[in-house]
Amino acid sequence: MDLKLAGKTALVSGSTGGIGLAIAQALAQEGASVIINGRSEERVKQAIDTIKASMPDASLSGAAADLSTREGAEQLFQQVPTIDILVNNLGIFEPKAFGDITDEDWLRFFEANVLSGVRLSRQYLPQMLERDWGRIIFISSESAVQIPIEMIHYGMTKTAQLAIARGLAEMTVGTGVTVNSVLPGPTRSEGVGDFVTQMANDRGVTVDQIEKEFFESVRPSSLIQRFATVEEVAALVTYVSSPVSSATNGAALRVDGGVVRSIL
Repeated sequence: MDLKLAGKTALVSGSTGGIGLAIAQALAQEGASVIINGRSEERVKQAIDTIKASMPDASLSGAAADLSTREGAEQLFQQVPTIDILVNNLGIFEPKAFGDITDEDWLRFFEANVLSGVRLSRQYLPQMLERDWGRIIFISSESAVQIPIEMIHYGMTKTAQLAIARGLAEMTVGTGVTVNSVLPGPTRSEGVGDFVTQMANDRGVTVDQIEKEFFESVRPSSLIQRFATVEEVAALVTYVSSPVSSATNGAALRVDGGVVRSIL
């Protein structure tokens, strides 16, 4: 299928690794010009080099800025004045008992996971509405609807993203702009992969054993009983970013391996 992304410019926040990098790579493969974002110039360059290694002709540029801060967002806006597609992927997670989550932790998670997308959408949505075309996608999580007891602060931010995305979608009535959320389930991203590997090393078992135990005890409702790949998540995001997804708006789309026991 031709997703008709040639000539479109996409910004993927937090795209130097994991799901974000996979999304950037998939968009570039479909012909979009992609802006890679990360906190450091070094990480941004490494991500661009990674994609270029397999796609030498990919149209890529970088914008180093810490989007969890107002100053970082302003810095990015100066570098990237206009885009067609915004993927609000930037996010952090950290398993932590509720009683140990400090006020500073709550604010840090809200700044990174919620306000980063708010600031970017506030900048670029008006332009999209004026041009009568655009795509905004929030990368939420199944944790938005099944709040994980081991990181309630993370779950809160993912639920907030759904509310913001739906509210913004209501502003696009009768236009060619859409705003949607994508909800990955447990995914073998860069951070999760490192965490699982470290746990396996600490216990002296294999990574496969850790994965098996995780889905038996922590996410037993998973229908695929494995971590999704970042490429599987990126495939859905790329479709929703494209002109051919024009009838999908205001939706929360799950790529969670069936973890959420719901028919909607």
